[in-house]
This record gives sequence, structure tokens and C-alpha cells, in this order.
Amino acid sequence: MFCYQCQETLGNKGCTKIGVCGKTDEVSALQDLLIYSLKGISFWATKARELGVRDESTDMFVVKGLFSTVTNVNFDPDRFVNWINESFEKRRNIREKFLNSYKKKHSKEFNEKVPDCASWTSSGEKVDLLEKAKTVGIMSNPDLNEDLRSLREFEVISLKGMAAYLDHAYILGFKEDELFAFVEEALSATVNDENGVEKMFDYVVKTGKEGLKAMELLDRANTSHYGHPEPTMVNIGVKEGPAILMSGHDLKDFEELLDQAKEAGVNVYTHGEMLPANAYPFFKKYPNLVGNYGNSWWKQNEEFEKFNGPIIMNTNCLTPPRGSYTSRLFTTGLVGWPGVKHIADRVNGAPKDFSPVIKMALEIGKGPQQLESGTLPIGFAHNTVTKTLDKLEKMVKSGKIKKFFVMSGCDGRMKSREYYTKLALKIPEDSVILTSGCAKYRYNKLDLGEIDGIPRVLDAGQCNDSYSWLVVASKLTEIFGAESVNDLPISFDIAWYEQKAVIILNALLSLGVKKIRLGPTLPAFISPNILKVLIEKFEIKPINKVDEDLEAMLQGN
Repeated sequence: MFCYQCQETLGNKGCTKIGVCGKTDEVSALQDLLIYSLKGISFWATKARELGVRDESTDMFVVKGLFSTVTNVNFDPDRFVNWINESFEKRRNIREKFLNSYKKKHSKEFNEKVPDCASWTSSGEKVDLLEKAKTVGIMSNPDLNEDLRSLREFEVISLKGMAAYLDHAYILGFKEDELFAFVEEALSATVNDENGVEKMFDYVVKTGKEGLKAMELLDRANTSHYGHPEPTMVNIGVKEGPAILMSGHDLKDFEELLDQAKEAGVNVYTHGEMLPANAYPFFKKYPNLVGNYGNSWWKQNEEFEKFNGPIIMNTNCLTPPRGSYTSRLFTTGLVGWPGVKHIADRVNGAPKDFSPVIKMALEIGKGPQQLESGTLPIGFAHNTVTKTLDKLEKMVKSGKIKKFFVMSGCDGRMKSREYYTKLALKIPEDSVILTSGCAKYRYNKLDLGEIDGIPRVLDAGQCNDSYSWLVVASKLTEIFGAESVNDLPISFDIAWYEQKAVIILNALLSLGVKKIRLGPTLPAFISPNILKVLIEKFEIKPINKVDEDLEAMLQGN
């Protein structure tokens, strides 16, 4: 086993026996092999597109396959065995379509060199797949140039994040073929030995640009279906009555659960990254939506124990469940844990069937144990913030607001993440924090006040909603007549954990944003030489001591 795709990877070098996330070496190996298979499918899909041939089911298999390997999504080895075996059929299908088209066009057989990932076969038994996996892991070729390995993995990790956004958008009926095409082209590029360090670096940068398009696509999908998030005070207390908790990111699942639970008289609470759902106008029509329960994903063990009712995990952020609530835990979509009940996917457009969850909630009959009380301000996505730009402009020019701090990203278990709480507390009162993602749980319940009615913490939503701050930054650039975001009174201090945060970082770099602080540690998958290039080209910085970083940012550094 070797995995270094998340921020908490062991020693900031790599997990080699068991993942800090909880995945076994077996699951890690099968994930490596699934990615290898997806590269093979992408080889043929890219060739097919050159001849005008495409297959949407193949495209989505690649996207979902990538998403399934994001940190804290799926820990079930049997699911990965099934996906790998399905990959053979997907590869065979797109390969045959390409070969038939090639023969018609060129009147001859295709005889170019084919990489192993695009041709290998297996009995499909787990034991054989695990044996093959030994040959395709990140460190399987010890002679590979360190910087080339770094860039290939940087690329794959970025594509995993991009795939998450594409999958969410697709579920809501939004898709763009050019984005599917890029994912497959870029995956295929990682197995092309003719692509050296320079070429792969170009792919990494381009992935930021394409990732930005994927973020915009998802924003359009969410707001088209559910309206633009609006400023909302969310209840963080509890209510009597049977209850269900949903954690994750998927809004379609949330909609279908609310519909079905409403008829049964069951209360529904959001958790973790589902918190922003409370700000969408569409969801406010549900009387059974109580509010948000708990905090960031890594506290789920203690919080799920106290919830009492059933819990649904609909995307990443699952941690190894405790026996005290495993019987009340459900997964759905790409999420999985061995032995945990799973809600099946939609069939022919029909909603998912959440009746087993609702039945359990009614049988348990009681509401959750109260963790806290009060309300929390959310709903400050780009549509809301851009409507106040005139006011913001006047406040900046009058000196009432002197600085914006973008503190988006992920939360995690490391004690070093207390940095973000301390920073939020020390940021001057004439400054505004722009946030999204679960990083906000480090400071969103602090009493940081307002500036002329504008909360000092503006929460745009999920990590999926980080696109909002790129829109706002672009609008501010226009208003102040600046040449770039780098000329504005904005500093970026980003917390990262998993692969969706990596594609956000990529998007920022593709826009030329400089002096980004990144923490708690820099990615282990970035080699010293590649890091040196990022520092020289983008002035990317590791976080340091709070006081030193704050002083530097206030000075524009």
C-alpha cells in the first residue's frame, strides 16, 4: 500500500499499512487498480473521440470511478471488485466502437502501441485483481522520475476532485461533453511515456481551467433546481419527534429524502457539508427540515452516537463507524462500508427508496440528543454577495472594510488546524472572512460580529460552492479597475484535506492567483522540484505562525 492523496497522510509522506482515513491495504490496492482500469478506458475513449465516436455511459463510468476513490467515500472491497470487473466491459465496448470506426475510415486495422492499462485481462477474482494491483500502484516503478511521478499523481488527484463536481451536476441533468473528453484525455496522458515533466505540468495547469468550468456547471445545476442560496439563520438545536440525519453533499438525495420523510412525519437534519442545503429556497418549503445537527465530518463518531435516529451518508466524509451506531447507518450513491446497509441507486428516473430509513426512524421514535442551541448565518453565495457589491465598494473606499480573507477548504482532525480558529479570532474587526467548505466549522460559531449589517463571516456553502469566491473576486476586480485578483485587498489562506480541495487550488492557480497560503501541510504528492516551480511561479506558501501570517497578509504578502 502507498497512498498520499489526502492532507492527513502518515507523516506527510504516505500511508503504507493502513490509511489514516481507515481504508485497508486491500481497498487501497483495489482503488489503485480501478484508477489503472479507468486510464485504459480513457485511452480508447480518447481515440474514439478523435473519430467522432463517444459513449456517455462510458464517460460517466470514468467520472464515477474517479469519485469513488476520493478520500472517505468507499471502504468496501467488494464494491471495487465489481467496478473493476465492470470496467472490462466498458473498455471492450468503447474499444470495439473505436476499432470499427477506425477500420471504416482508414480501410485497415489499428496497429499502434497500446498501453497495458488498455489491454490487460483477468479472471476477475479478487485474488487475481490484488495480484495485478501490486504492479500498478503509485510506487510500482521505482525508476520513474520523481517529478514525473509527482505530476502524474497531481493530475489524477485533481481529476478526482473534478469528477466529484461533474457527478453532482450530472445527477441534476447537467453535463458538458468537452469536460468528459478532457478528463479522459488527461487520464490517458498519465500513461503516455512521451509526456515528460513539462507536458504533464501543462496538463496540471489546464486541469485547473477545466475544473473551473466543472465548478461553474455544478453551480448552474444547483441553482437551476433549487434557487440561489439566500441569507438564512439556521437552527442548530433539536426538535422532538422521530428524526433522520443526512451527511455528505448530494442535494438530489436530500430532496428525495425530505419528500418521503414529510409524508411520514419524520424530521430531517443536515450534518457537515449538508448544512448549506438549509439556505436554498427550494428546501425551505419542507416543514420537516429542522436545521443542522453537529459539526465537521471528523466529529461524526461522537455526534452520530448522540443522534439516536438513522443516519445517511450520501457522498464522501464517511469515517470508520462505531458499533454503537453502525446498525443505524445507511450509505447511498458511491459511498460504502462493509456490512452497512445501502440505499440503491435510482432506476429509470424513479427516486431512491428511503423507506427503510424512514421505517427505522419511526421505530426508534425519539429525537436526537441536543448538542447545542441557537442559530447560524449561512447563504452568502455569489448571487447574494454580488447584489451588495455597491455597498461593499463604498465600505472599502471609506475604510470600513480594509481586507477580505478567503478561508475556504476542508476541516480535519489535526490539532494544527486550530491555526484557523486562532487566525479568525485575530483578524481585525475591519476585515471580512469569505468561506466555504467544512473549514468554516473552525470559526463559524464564533461571535465575530458584523460591519454595517454585513456578517464578518460570509459562508458561501459547501466545498462544491467555492466557485462563488472566484465569481466575487472577478466582480471586485472589475469594480476597482484592478488588473488581476492579486491587486485587490484579498488574501487566500486555504485549508485542504482531500481531492476536491486540490482542484479548487488548481482553479486558483489557473487564474494566476498568487501568494496563496496552504495548510496545515503542503501536499505530500508534490515533489521538491515541482514545489519549487509553484513557489517561483505562483508564490504559494505553507502556513506558518498565526501572528506572522496575519501581519504578512495585512501587508499584502
